[in-house]
Amino acid sequence: MSSNNCKSVGIVGAGIQGVCIGLQLLKKKIPATIFDPKDPGSMASYGNAGHFSPYAILQLNRPDVLYDVPKMLFSSYGPLALKWNYVPKMIPWFFGYLKNCNKKSMMHTAKYMHQILNLSLDAYDEIFQDFDISNLVEKKGIIYVWTNQNMKSRELEIKVRNEFGVKQKLLTTREILDLEPNLKPVFDGGAYYDYAYHAKDPGEIVKKIFELFLKRGGKFVKENVKTVKQSNNDETVIKTENNDYKFEKSVIACGAFSKKFTDQLDENIPLDTERGYHVHFKGMENLLKRPVIFLDRGFGLTPMNQGLRAVGTVELGGLDNPLSKKRIDYIVKCAKELLPQLKDHEDEWLGFRPTLPDFLPVIGPSKNYKNIVYAFGHQHLGWTLGAITGKVVSGILANEKTNLDLLPYSSSRFN
Repeated sequence: MSSNNCKSVGIVGAGIQGVCIGLQLLKKKIPATIFDPKDPGSMASYGNAGHFSPYAILQLNRPDVLYDVPKMLFSSYGPLALKWNYVPKMIPWFFGYLKNCNKKSMMHTAKYMHQILNLSLDAYDEIFQDFDISNLVEKKGIIYVWTNQNMKSRELEIKVRNEFGVKQKLLTTREILDLEPNLKPVFDGGAYYDYAYHAKDPGEIVKKIFELFLKRGGKFVKENVKTVKQSNNDETVIKTENNDYKFEKSVIACGAFSKKFTDQLDENIPLDTERGYHVHFKGMENLLKRPVIFLDRGFGLTPMNQGLRAVGTVELGGLDNPLSKKRIDYIVKCAKELLPQLKDHEDEWLGFRPTLPDFLPVIGPSKNYKNIVYAFGHQHLGWTLGAITGKVVSGILANEKTNLDLLPYSSSRFN
């Protein structure tokens, strides 16, 4: 425990990052208040694929992916789509992305994703000791399947993961079917991460962590935050539509919605939005024992309490565009390719992933205001990284020393 103890913290955002940060602060005896106009866990934290994926160190900033991007964008049956009305707004993000699509950047991202991913499950296990997860978390691993079509990309992924010591078991089609006999063998091989977990109800897990936060003395203000400012050396002000709230320090952890606040703080962070979709096939969750991701299609299936959840695709299109029927049709088509026995789907849902051009999150103090700390931009791994981000950010707020190298997550890399 450091001597320079923080008196109070306000947290903007009640997703998985916000509730984990709040809980960790209370463990350090630092009073915390979470702000969100919506109920905890109702946004991306509710609708994601539910994977705890400590192996996922490689992101989309890779030379091999860049080569495929134009092809993917112009195919209506592909894992990537663009809302063309949004293209002008995405230009700064695209330039940043192009700059980061090389082997050196790819390895830098992999190294610093690995640093926190490696600690991610232990951080959740700590939280899970405090409530019953028997119907909420499964520990049966996660399977990836692929065809021989993009083998160069698959070989690259396997090689880089090996270099970082990430455990992976390569499987033949036969071995995959031994684990998941209901799949139609439209793939040529895959990998099994037998130590990974999956959530059977991500929204419910967020609620449980939030209940723990309240039980331990945390506060929740269900209001829309307008601004976050630092007024002097030991005070920040969170202004909502109704009130001003004062804290020694504040945290911006509202995912894809964080850019509004960083813009107000005169910091140009190229945060943008990847839109992800899901549907449920009710009563079909028993067809699979664990999540299966079809890499060629950029989509996955997760058995959940609400049914078999089919999730996926990356659509670049901002926060305001309506849900795209084409994307839903794509996911349904992919799901039925792997499991032809599926019938009608329900619950068409669209959520927002906060993504930065180098695919590393922003974790750490704001460039201009040291009492405002950022925790956003976890792209596809927000769910996996919730608990460890909570530990890291609470440590930053409490001025504790860490043996992690946090510089690569700093927002100063964009300025």
